[in-house]
Amino acid sequence: MKKLFVSLLASVGFLLISFACSSSSSGSDSPQVTEPEEEEIVETIKVMAYNIHHANPPSTPDEININAIVNVIKQEAPDLVALQEVDVNTGRSGPGNQAEIIAERLGMNYFFGKAIDYDGGEYGVAVLSKFPLTEGKINRLPTQAGTNGEPRILVTAKITTPEGNTIRFGSTHLDAQREDTNRLLQIQEVVKIGENEQLPFIIAGDFNAVPDSEVIRVLDSHFKRTCRLCGFTSSAQNPVRTIDYIAYKHPENKFEVKNHEVIKETFASDHFPIVSEINILK
Repeated sequence: MKKLFVSLLASVGFLLISFACSSSSSGSDSPQVTEPEEEEIVETIKVMAYNIHHANPPSTPDEININAIVNVIKQEAPDLVALQEVDVNTGRSGPGNQAEIIAERLGMNYFFGKAIDYDGGEYGVAVLSKFPLTEGKINRLPTQAGTNGEPRILVTAKITTPEGNTIRFGSTHLDAQREDTNRLLQIQEVVKIGENEQLPFIIAGDFNAVPDSEVIRVLDSHFKRTCRLCGFTSSAQNPVRTIDYIAYKHPENKFEVKNHEVIKETFASDHFPIVSEINILK
């Protein structure tokens, strides 16, 4: 009798366990939930945008101080740098290509693009890269006739990272005077260039437009900025406006912003540099 009772208990226990397992694994009221896997980070690149004011510290208007600019960049150790207001062999800055000098002192590659002839030399924007840089190109941006707007450009280059990722990297400096015409025309052309680009694309620079402007609305409709509540970048001596940005687009959404920072260095230039770390996902 005792053996029969034990046997019945074991059978009932087995049935209860089987029912519980069946309910938890196949019942429609309690489906299994699988947590999504986080995408693997392949590598992280650090990007800087810096309007260098032709290496002229505002507090010393007659001085050209390339070392001050170099030291600011060196302190942050970016992989990619977009420079604006770069002089080449001008009367005000003296002999030499400022982008080339900065790149050599930092051990980086560079590509300079002339926007205009200026003071016996050239004036424009540049990109610097710790990584191999090819396909340097100057993209002319439109200026409406009759506005006396200064010609502006977007320079781009193809960058190959240590992990073999290829990206397009660009530097630009939009019109400082006419948002209603020139800046809008220029950002529309930048967006068009971005739409035709097959590679992941990062652009950075001085857009001369505040976050709630139509110019940045157009930028945001096609690119993602590395900041939303972006800190003031101009002027470095009296910061009251945000006009410098880093933005990106990736055909497979494999960019992820790790952080964004305004570097509050007040001597070397009239703009704060900005830096962002961008993860490249697998």
